[in-house]
Order: sequence, then C-alpha cells, then structure tokens
Amino acid sequence: MSDPSSDKRITLPKAIGWSIAFVILVFLLASLLAFGVALLVSRSGSGAVGFLQSVGPGAMLVQAIVMLISAGLFTWLFGVRILGMTREDLRYAPAGQGVRGFGLGLLFGALTAATALGISVAAGHASWVPDDGGVLDYLRSAALTVAVLAPAAFSEEVVFRGVPLVALAWAIGRGGAIVAIAIPFALAHLLNPNLTALGVGNIALAGIFLGVVFYAPGGIWTATGAHLGWNGMLACLDTPVSGLPFDIPLLDYRSGGPAWLTGGAFGVEGGLAATIALTIAIPLAARWARSGRDAL
Repeated sequence: MSDPSSDKRITLPKAIGWSIAFVILVFLLASLLAFGVALLVSRSGSGAVGFLQSVGPGAMLVQAIVMLISAGLFTWLFGVRILGMTREDLRYAPAGQGVRGFGLGLLFGALTAATALGISVAAGHASWVPDDGGVLDYLRSAALTVAVLAPAAFSEEVVFRGVPLVALAWAIGRGGAIVAIAIPFALAHLLNPNLTALGVGNIALAGIFLGVVFYAPGGIWTATGAHLGWNGMLACLDTPVSGLPFDIPLLDYRSGGPAWLTGGAFGVEGGLAATIALTIAIPLAARWARSGRDAL
C-alpha cells in the first residue's frame, strides 16, 4: 500500500528512532500518571499497586485516560512540533466525516468479531448459557463496558496508529509501516492473562487490520470505531477480550473447543476462528481504504 498523497519523507533510522522514543515515553509518563492517581485513591502504596493491577472499570478508565493525556502530549511535541505532522497527516478527520467514519468502523469491527464468534459456535461448539440478571441489568452493564472500552480503544489508536505509523509510512510506505507497527502492538499485550502464541499472532493481525482501516475515510476515528466495535462486541457477549474477562449479566459464555480454534480462556482472539475472520476483513478494509483515495 503506497502513499502517493504525501510528499513528506524522512530516513528510516529517524522514523524508527522517533517512533521508539514516542512509544517508550508515552508508556513511561502514563505509568507515572496512573500511579499518581492510584496513590490518591488508595491509603497505601500496596493499595495503589493493587488498583493498577485490577481489571475493574475504574482502573481501566484511569489507565486509558492517562494514556490519552500522555499520547496527546507527545503527539504534539514529537509529531507536530518536531516532525511537522499536520492534522491531515495524523488523519484527524473533520467532525462530520469523523462521526461517519467512527460509525462505519464500529460496524465493521463488530461484524468481524461476530464472524469470529460465529465460526467458534459453528465449528467449535462455543455457546452461551443463562446467567444471573435481567435485560435491564444487561443493558446497564453493556453500556458501562462500552463507555470504558471507548477511551481505551482511542488511546491505543493514538499510540500505535498515530505518530509511529505516520513516521514509518513517510520512510517506507504505508504497507510496510502497517506491518511494522502491528508487531509492537501485539507485544504490548504479552502480559495479558492466558496468552497463547496464536493469540499474539492474532493481535498482530488485528493491528494490521486497524492500520489498514486507519487509511480509510474518517482516519483515526474510523480505526477507533473498528477497535471499539471488535472489543465491544466480544465484551458485551461475555467473552474475554485479549484475555481480560468481562462479567456481563444475563448470559455466560462457554468457549467450547478445541482451544486452538475457539481461543479458550484467552477469548476468541486466541484461536483460529479470529485468524480466519481477520484474514477476511483485511482485504475488505484495504479495498475500502483505496476507494477513499486518501479522503479524511
């Protein structure tokens, strides 16, 4: 995937150096900010560590917000001030196009996740059984879950499909940059519970999918929608998201088997079903990106 619309070029060592510095400093500052927030809400240092290691909505929301703050700061400092990236380079579409892109991305990501789950159900005998709670409990929990996942999805897009992807695309073209950024995107999930080798590969594949969607009309808002659509569909159906469990009332997910197909305890992203769904989605996303002709 070439980048004919941009005449901006930088050397590959410079692109790699600034990208690595960006990611490291974003995570470092975000960690410091998160620990500071945890100290404010905890009575002791051990309590702060426990808060940061929890997977509850409060901790997840804090981590997403501090990541956004940190990524925003270094996007301005490295991307805008030093490398001269513009809003168009970073693919921040205007409001109308952004809203449309976000909605279409949300649908695309949700359908891709639903495809993976459908394969798990059809071939791996995954299923859902009744759980405690009623419809209103489910709707409240699903709304809260999506509200927490939204800033998390946006923060990951700003970090991985922001300055690093644009810088590398200037150096080696979009296709190479998308694949290159998918690797640290996958490695960032290495500490997730119940991770498998296939899970790492599928997260990298998801990174390629999101990188291609980043260049569809709507830019980063479209990629954020696709990211949220994937995560939200899985979480709202009570399935783990990259190994992280979500307790949703009314229904309880059973992954079936074998684990290499359905993903087992890691969730659908750990199995071949996700590989198939993402392999189908990536060329569709590429066709969508080409049809946009670099339109934001």
